[in-house]
Amino acid sequence: MKRLPTLLLAALAAGAPFCLAQAPPNLSLKEAEAQALKNYPLIRASQLNALAARQAVTETKAAEYPFAYASLTAAGALSDSRIAAGGLNNPIIYNRYSNGIAVRQLLTDFGRTHNLIESSSLRAQAQAENAQATRADALIGVDRAYFQALRAEALLKVAEETVKERQLVSDQASELAKSRLKSGLDVSFANVILAEAQLMLVQAQNDVTSAFAQLSAALGNPETRVYALRDETMPGAPPPDVSALIAQAIRNRPELAGLRYASASAHRFATAERELWLPTVSAAAAAGFTPVREAPLTDRYAAAGVNVTIPIFDGRLFSARTAEARLRAEEADEELRQEADAVARDVHVAWLNAQTGYRRLGLTQQLLDHANLALDLAEQRYKLGIGSIVELSQAQLNQTQAQIEQSGAGYDYQAAIANLNYQIGMVH
Repeated sequence: MKRLPTLLLAALAAGAPFCLAQAPPNLSLKEAEAQALKNYPLIRASQLNALAARQAVTETKAAEYPFAYASLTAAGALSDSRIAAGGLNNPIIYNRYSNGIAVRQLLTDFGRTHNLIESSSLRAQAQAENAQATRADALIGVDRAYFQALRAEALLKVAEETVKERQLVSDQASELAKSRLKSGLDVSFANVILAEAQLMLVQAQNDVTSAFAQLSAALGNPETRVYALRDETMPGAPPPDVSALIAQAIRNRPELAGLRYASASAHRFATAERELWLPTVSAAAAAGFTPVREAPLTDRYAAAGVNVTIPIFDGRLFSARTAEARLRAEEADEELRQEADAVARDVHVAWLNAQTGYRRLGLTQQLLDHANLALDLAEQRYKLGIGSIVELSQAQLNQTQAQIEQSGAGYDYQAAIANLNYQIGMVH
């Protein structure tokens, strides 16, 4: 409720209708993350993609099971008809109607199908990790937007207080000028610094509106909504050892896990393509009835056999497919190495930003304390007539800048810690 005036100003700046009896809904960071996971469209898309990849595993596995199908065949032919052209065989065509079942079963292809199944399974795991990466992206987007909105509200509050304080100085200078205790130059200076504060307030109002627009988009809301955001507990100091964080990121980042699975899948597929040159052994059986027939057909039939296929020449098709698959696997290895290097760099940068943000917490508070003291002295000197309006305006400017730095430092540090957790794979 302490930020209610700020939220109402943001609503006015956005042109949004509201009722004074209705306060904006409360929203914590956990609630915001839950909304994003429910509404973010890319999360659902990535989950569907992962489910589709799992179906591909079942499709590949089907080659290991028997394939059975039923047939109903009727044929009519001229007397003594034979297919004499279009093939090397010369079968006789009999007038008949028959129905039956045929079964085919792969006996062995010396590991090719097994490697294809493993490749599909690893690819499905890669898609599952990509879905986790999309989920993490959605969560860090919400965290950043949430802390940015809190920061914008804090700066708006600073702008409002600054306008009040400078309005008071302007009024005092005007009254002193009327009493001929101060010159009109003092009034002009006071009005200038008041105008600067009013410009800062307008910009702060716009920043709040923009921040809530970004937060609404991160939550998956099609319209901009204003919330009463809750402050989060300030995190402690960041870990002192960046090497341990990099090792943790290499283990936990879903992007890297997905690329590792993708690389393993590519290598399995390359092995399967190399095994195209191996023989394939399969069995087939068929049985059925022929209720309508002519001699010499019988009323039933049954047959079974084993077939061995041995590749001899294919116009270099298999060798090209093997080479392509091997090169794709090497490409996947290089992409994994590149992503690992990028993750290590991002973790290091995020850790440095968190360290800097933590140090800023104490420094900005010291800066604000000094600026407040300097402003108090400048105000006393101005009231006593031994200080100028220029000195006072500079002290006010320094205090405003210090308030801005101090107000934003906490939220900047929280956002930096959230980003560090994301970089090491702790956001999920």
